[in-house]
Amino acid sequence: MATEFFMAMDPPTCTYQEKKVTVINGKPVFYDPPEVNAARLKLIGHLAKHRPKEMYVHGVRLTVKWCFPKGRHRNGEYRTTKPDTDNLQKLLKDCMTTACFWKDDALVASEIVEKFWADIPGIYIRIEEL
Repeated sequence: MATEFFMAMDPPTCTYQEKKVTVINGKPVFYDPPEVNAARLKLIGHLAKHRPKEMYVHGVRLTVKWCFPKGRHRNGEYRTTKPDTDNLQKLLKDCMTTACFWKDDALVASEIVEKFWADIPGIYIRIEEL
């Protein structure tokens, strides 16, 4: 089983790592800032349209190509600036779990992640069972 799709959008640049902390009753409480919540809702909304008929239950390889609006860069040029791929992936995989692509993102045993500048911004995703 394999799932492959492209979500045309300006990919979110805020990341899962951007947690905020407050103190309630003397204890630290971590929470997502509004921009991370907005990115989460945007991703889940786009992902829901591509949800597989059945959740993945075995190990998978996840290939993701983050395509950011190119601005003054060349189409297809690698993006070597922030955000880091690992931080982008964490939020995306959590959203894919929420959108019922799999029971747990621990099933992702292999990952290929790339960031590009592109004429058509969006996120390309391919999931293959191992």
